[in-house]
This record gives sequence, structure tokens and C-alpha cells, in this order.
Amino acid sequence: MVDLSVTLAGVTLKNPIIPASGTFGYGREFAEAYDLNILGSFSWKGTTREPRSGNPQPRIAEAPAGMLNAVGLQNPGMEAVLREEVPNIAGIFRGPVIANVCGFSLEEYAENCARLDEAEQVRILEVNISCPNVHAGGKNFGSDPQSAAAVTRAVRAATKKPVFLKLSPNVTDIAGIARACEAEGADGLCLINTLLGMRIDLNTKRPLLANRTGGLSGPAVFPVAVRMVWDVYEAVKLPIIGCGGVASAEDAAEMMLAGASAVEVGAANLRDPWACKTIIENLPGVCERLGVDRISDLTGAAHGTGPRG
Repeated sequence: MVDLSVTLAGVTLKNPIIPASGTFGYGREFAEAYDLNILGSFSWKGTTREPRSGNPQPRIAEAPAGMLNAVGLQNPGMEAVLREEVPNIAGIFRGPVIANVCGFSLEEYAENCARLDEAEQVRILEVNISCPNVHAGGKNFGSDPQSAAAVTRAVRAATKKPVFLKLSPNVTDIAGIARACEAEGADGLCLINTLLGMRIDLNTKRPLLANRTGGLSGPAVFPVAVRMVWDVYEAVKLPIIGCGGVASAEDAAEMMLAGASAVEVGAANLRDPWACKTIIENLPGVCERLGVDRISDLTGAAHGTGPRG
């Protein structure tokens, strides 16, 4: 019998598979497809202080081995999530929940994290630092070590819950940003977010997305994500949630070998609502082929090291 349990900053998950933020909403629709309690956890939709309607249409475009999205953080706002979504989640999922937190200023990040202290089922805060800093000309908070450190410092002071910073791959040195987050008290890291890309319609000779650019996700980004997880694992001592193009149990195992303690599944959920269920069902067979009785033994094994909790 393979032990699929993993630990993230003291939080135990029954398995390492986590539907990624932005592809799972707040769980409502997927709960109609299968029992969510088979999941290790899930990361809910990126939530801001105020409701957001998102970017204009069209905001989704196909790409080879993936997709582009420029949804623009559409969400009902923190007040509505605490009032409506958190109670609903308790009725459809009994495990620990990861809250993806967004903000456009240090104050908003801190306020959102502080408000989530009252949500008992939320066990980890996944802080998305790919959001633009409205006080610094729209530059993303995750684009340099100083800004990433400032967000980490602000949210660490605002909450007692474990804080995982979700890092952008659209940077020169992701390891340096990871070290800055670690130095300011991050409990863990999640990487990668989407890669910036665009498509052009040959008929109109205009960008396919109304926003012009969007985030590339899907199998096309998987090798990039594996490389960045590897680099960050070498740079810090924090647990890592690996994300980016995972579509199978074999992909999850590869991400863990690179250094991930758990794995998020994103675009695959949009193509196949049962993707996470299938991956979880296939994990024991993959572990047996790899000769491990505990899936946590895969974490960092390609480096010759072991898991971080």
C-alpha cells in the first residue's frame, strides 16, 4: 500500500494533488462531477478585496499544447467569498483549503490575509505576487526581489496561517526572488504562474485577446516549470508546490523529483473535469513502478535529497 500523504508547512494532505487557482473556482461546479474529498486540497480562485468583472472578451485563446488566458482576476470579492463561498466549501470538501490571495497594494494583500484568519478550513494562504503594484507604475510585485520581499513581509505580519508565495516565471532570476521571500518569513512557495504570451488572428491581423497578451498554461510550459522548481529547490529550504502543465500522474512524479512537495493541476482541469481524479487514481501505480512506498520520498530525489515539510 503506497502512502500518498504529504506535508506542507505542518499541514498534512492525503495526497499531493491540488487543483490550481483559476481553474477550479470555489469548487462548486467540480463537486457536481465527483467527490472532492479525494483531493489533497484545492486552491480557490484568486480573490481580491473588491469584486472584479475581469478583462473584456475575448480573453481565452488556444495555443499549441496549451492555452492563453487574460481573464483579469474576475472574482466576487473577499466579503462575498467569506459570506457565501467558505460555508459552501465546508459542505462539499472536508479537507484543508488553500486560499489564493491577490492584491494591488501591500495594504490590500495584508488586509485580505488578515480577514482569512477567521476561515478555519483555510489552512494555507497562497499569495499571488503576479498582480500589478498600482503604486509603482503597474509593475508586478513578483518581478523583482525587493517587491516580492515587501509583500512577504506585509502578509507575514498580518496572519498566523502558513504563507506560500506564488512566483511568476516572467523574471530573469526566479531563485533570487525565492530567496528574498524566504528571508522575509515565507513558509513555502508555489511555482510557476503562467508565462506571458500572445496570438494574432491572421484574418483580422489583430491580437486574438482583447487584452493583447495573456498567460500561457498547459503542457507547453511543463519543462519550464520543472526547471524552475529544480532551481528554486536548490536555492531555498522551503516546501514547494509545483505547478505548470501537469496533466498526468507521471508529470506529478517528475515535478516532485525536481523538488516539489505537492503539485497543482491547472489547465488540465479545463480540458477534462476529472483530470485530478484520474491523476490521483494513477499515483499508486506510478509510485510502485518507481519503487517507493511513500510518495513524499520522491520530493527532491533527483537532487539526492528528501522532502521538506
